[in-house]
Amino acid sequence: MPRRLIPLVALAALLVTACGGDEAKGPLTVYSGRSEELVQPLIDDFMEATGIEVEVRYAGSTDLAATLLQEGDATDADVFFAQDPASLGSVAAMLATLPEEILDRVDSRFADSEGRWVGTSGRVRTFIYNTSGTIALPESVDDVTDPRWAGQLGVAPTNGSFLAFVAAMILERGEDATAEWLADLAAVEPQDFPGNSPIVAGTDSGEVQGGLVNHYYLFRLRSEGGGNNAENWFFPAGGVGNLVMPAGAGIIDGTDMTESAQRFVDFLLSTEAQRYFADETFEYPLIEGVEPVAGLPALTDIDAPAIDLSALAGLLDDATRLVTEAGL
Repeated sequence: MPRRLIPLVALAALLVTACGGDEAKGPLTVYSGRSEELVQPLIDDFMEATGIEVEVRYAGSTDLAATLLQEGDATDADVFFAQDPASLGSVAAMLATLPEEILDRVDSRFADSEGRWVGTSGRVRTFIYNTSGTIALPESVDDVTDPRWAGQLGVAPTNGSFLAFVAAMILERGEDATAEWLADLAAVEPQDFPGNSPIVAGTDSGEVQGGLVNHYYLFRLRSEGGGNNAENWFFPAGGVGNLVMPAGAGIIDGTDMTESAQRFVDFLLSTEAQRYFADETFEYPLIEGVEPVAGLPALTDIDAPAIDLSALAGLLDDATRLVTEAGL
């Protein structure tokens, strides 16, 4: 992945405060549900700028959350860096309350309601469409169940981001209304894809005319030379179809590396790191003063649902059950 090196001089100035001897206790252990290709360059820069050694255990966010719950107080983890708020929420009881100076850097809607995790970058649910298509674009996520989309819509019903979206719909509308929407979706016989990337590629090629995805997959395809026949569409009517899902980080309660862990989370919210997320991973930066990549609307201009992201973890099982019952 191409990347712009974060200016280490600037980072060193930002992180100049001494670690108080924390590093002498051993390396900082980060459980990362974000992929090595994606975030290891940032972690390398953090180590070089601070002198704090970091050991990273990479796996899926849900797998690492399950590992943390199994390990309990015996875990070696100091920080959980996760892909989604549901994974963070599932281990919230194991996370320490973050300092106000960290929490205050991000809008409160992108952090745990009790301050146990904070968002580090954002992904928005959107509708990808083929620019040569003739089907009228949907005003809201409800319009994708219109018969005109029969056989022309791509979905990834077993993908974590789709299930989180369904969980958010339960929060916004209730279980009965969500079950009805899923039944309507199944009725238009959408094409089943294993993930977001294949939906975007399929829309670009004309295999389908549209699909429900996260916004940044189109930018990734374009960075690889594709994506010339597709565009993102943010639902004008707003609501759960424009769900903003932050990746985030929390510190394990009881760690003896508290200062180093706090500096790591603070680093993820630095201007330089936020620019990395914007320019290299095409996600939304979550701090003020850093703009998203060209071609994206400002996060404040997206009519997202007003829900408590901390509650998503408790609804994923219900979301999975409803998707299954709908035949998806």
